[in-house]
Amino acid sequence: MDRKKIRSIVEELAEGAAGALGMELVDVDFKTTNRGYHIIVYIDKPGGVFLEDCEMVSKSLGELLDLHDPIPSRYILEVSSPGIERPLKKREDFVRFLGEEAKIKTASKINGCKNFTGILGEVRGDNLILRVGKEEIAIPFQDITKANLCYKKGGRKK
Repeated sequence: MDRKKIRSIVEELAEGAAGALGMELVDVDFKTTNRGYHIIVYIDKPGGVFLEDCEMVSKSLGELLDLHDPIPSRYILEVSSPGIERPLKKREDFVRFLGEEAKIKTASKINGCKNFTGILGEVRGDNLILRVGKEEIAIPFQDITKANLCYKKGGRKK
């Protein structure tokens, strides 16, 4: 089985395991090491993720991975919170964190730039509206290569 197929199966199983426990799958990082695969699953929920949440998802996902056996060799499974600079992957992530500050990288230049830091203003059609100072910049979702919330001392609103 090729790496893309393995990743797809692991993501699907992780989505199910996290969802069944009231959490959302943020991302799956899939690395190959000299000792096999290292799978890092990032989960989140309103109010944040605690150690017990990671343990529950790890146990559930571990059982699913053993049952479906999509990984042809040894692997290490790690379940973690996405951290204070949480990645924004899905359209729903951008909607959830409207009003928060984020760093956005794009594949092509918009107004001469590929890197932006601003407030997530709104989702308008297929664009994210980012407020940078007094300017509003429309960034097509398909052009976003990386997006993360910015760390703010004192925490988040949501």
